[in-house]
Amino acid sequence: MTEKLYYQDSFMTEFTATVLACEAAGKAWAVVLDRTAFYPEGGGQPADHGMLDGVAVTDTRDRDGEVVHTCVQPLEVGKTITGRINFARRFDFMQQHSGEHIVSGIICGKYECDNVGFHIGKDLVTIDFNADIPPEDLPLLERTANDYIWQDLAPEIEVLNGEALEQAVYRSKKFIPGDVRLVRFPGADRCACCGTHVKRAGQVGLVKLLSCQKFREGVRIEMAAGGRAVSWCSAILTQNTMISRALSAKAIETAAAVERTLREVYTLRGRVMALEEADFAQKAAALSGKGDVVLFEGEMSAESVRKLASAVLETCGGRCLVFAGGDETGYKYAAGLQNGDLRSFVKELNTALSGRGGGKPSFAQGTVGADRASIEAFLKDR
Repeated sequence: MTEKLYYQDSFMTEFTATVLACEAAGKAWAVVLDRTAFYPEGGGQPADHGMLDGVAVTDTRDRDGEVVHTCVQPLEVGKTITGRINFARRFDFMQQHSGEHIVSGIICGKYECDNVGFHIGKDLVTIDFNADIPPEDLPLLERTANDYIWQDLAPEIEVLNGEALEQAVYRSKKFIPGDVRLVRFPGADRCACCGTHVKRAGQVGLVKLLSCQKFREGVRIEMAAGGRAVSWCSAILTQNTMISRALSAKAIETAAAVERTLREVYTLRGRVMALEEADFAQKAAALSGKGDVVLFEGEMSAESVRKLASAVLETCGGRCLVFAGGDETGYKYAAGLQNGDLRSFVKELNTALSGRGGGKPSFAQGTVGADRASIEAFLKDR
């Protein structure tokens, strides 16, 4: 049984220990110590990383009470070593984990529901609840959680079993036999938990509730706490500042400016589509009865390429090919033959011109990576 120093002091960054075992584990080594400050993955909290006598620890797992350290090199059994954990990583996880406890305790108390899932991801934290929580409630829930954090109360750790455990009121996803470690944030949460936590709630800093989406029988909330919340707010502020400058709008008025710009874009798009359709109709009329037609156009959307080919196909009386783009960027294409079958032709075209695409027997769309000269050479005598 490994002595778990992270339960004695979650802020311990350096310790000494004796190597009890070291075994090959694939391309790595599985090392067991008599004592460790490395937290093993569990309870939604990722594993600690760090160094053991200068050897990198890339993962930490619990194996029947023993903490197994995955190391990139072997360590000598019986040797006394010095361990150093990556505390920046640990502190981030403690901020997220403690923040999640506070948020979950507040939400479960308000909606009389359960936290049925929790995961600390690379960028954000997700929490799943078996209740229909309205997204519009997030600002008030966030404010309540932050008001609690700023009271800077200290969490309390207790281990209960037997009758004391049966009488205790706490959150847990499942029944846990024997000794149960409870983490209590007074006035906010009391939960069965094996993870590490901050010493005072104020060390969480702040929480940001970022989204609330329907998930299974309830909702999934995305959140960030501490340093992650600050980074997220900074990134959003940077983006908003760029939008503010681009639209010549005040930072607190960018949403209205975007809506105004979108209305203008939709109006202009309608006018462009009308002009485009008139141009296509004019081209189709000019090509009436011309038989097989090949058109090269400048850059346009795939939808516009389709519309032009369809318009010309109605009048030309033969096969219609439209290529839109340029030699530097490649070409979009549309190919049509009324009541015909272009499948073998399109297959040859894609093969010869580094293309991809397809469609119905009589009409196909795609792209080619070849230049105009290569396209014209391919089409000669076809």
